[in-house]
Amino acid sequence: MKYLIIDAGNTRVKVVVFEEDSLLEEQICTGDSLQETFSDFFLRHHFSRAILSSVGGLTSEIQALLPKDLPLLLLSNTTKVPFKNFYRTPKTLGVDRIALVSAASTQFARRNVLVIDAGTCVTFEFINADNEYLGGAISPGLEMRYAALGRFTEKLPKLAFESPKELIGNDTESCMHSGVVNGLVFEIEGIIDSYQEQFSDLTIVLTGGDTNYLSKRLKNSIFANPNFLLEGLNAILKHNTHE
Repeated sequence: MKYLIIDAGNTRVKVVVFEEDSLLEEQICTGDSLQETFSDFFLRHHFSRAILSSVGGLTSEIQALLPKDLPLLLLSNTTKVPFKNFYRTPKTLGVDRIALVSAASTQFARRNVLVIDAGTCVTFEFINADNEYLGGAISPGLEMRYAALGRFTEKLPKLAFESPKELIGNDTESCMHSGVVNGLVFEIEGIIDSYQEQFSDLTIVLTGGDTNYLSKRLKNSIFANPNFLLEGLNAILKHNTHE
């Protein structure tokens, strides 16, 4: 049984095929290539159900490309999820964060889990051993930190990401690279340490676009899984499927 998983951002869309819990295929496309991508997928796969998670403006365009007889779950803050939501303002909880917590709930049952999603923003999501999502934190990601230095200062240059060669920078650019990159690494490690002081049996999952880079620099023992959000969307779809 195959499921179509669609994760739509502001400019890029991930179109993914799951067969039960196995990710079979993934395609990243833009609005211009949506029709071609979906046509290709529907030629080669037969889907029983689909889920759409959208944080951008492509929702209607994507829905128009899906077969009318394909059962579609449009993820929102009212969708049934496999965890107890103790977030104080559930209507403001992003669908990406809902998917991450759903993955933690289904893959690490009866465990305290901290999910760190390192992308444009860095989000921290905590779900306890009683399957209760309590919340977490939101912080600027690497790209946003570089952009802020270039935008809100007059003399600092606009730089792209570069891994710092030394802790101590000896010119302006190397100081910025050290500050941005090491600052984020130390921030993540500090937050992990604070959680571990309260929850000694903490399971830590790192995901998002910067997973591979950051996982090599974090001292804590973590599960690095770039597909964790997609697996969470699949878990939500299965949780809402009654066959």
